[in-house]
Amino acid sequence: MSTQEFRVLGMNCGHCVTFVTEAVETLDGVESVEVDLPGEKVTVVSAQPLDSAALGTALDDAGYELADR
Repeated sequence: MSTQEFRVLGMNCGHCVTFVTEAVETLDGVESVEVDLPGEKVTVVSAQPLDSAALGTALDDAGYELADR
């Protein structure tokens, strides 16, 4: 198991939390997703470390931005 934390830009409401969660859950191996809206953080537990390019693409497609890419 791998736990990773990412900073995601563009989230500002509860709907954003839902959209980001759903986008991250589409990635292979993701076990759970926790979004901290005020902190702009997403914590992901997955079978193995996520590929940041794949995560960035999933977030871009949902209308958000992975910081520090």
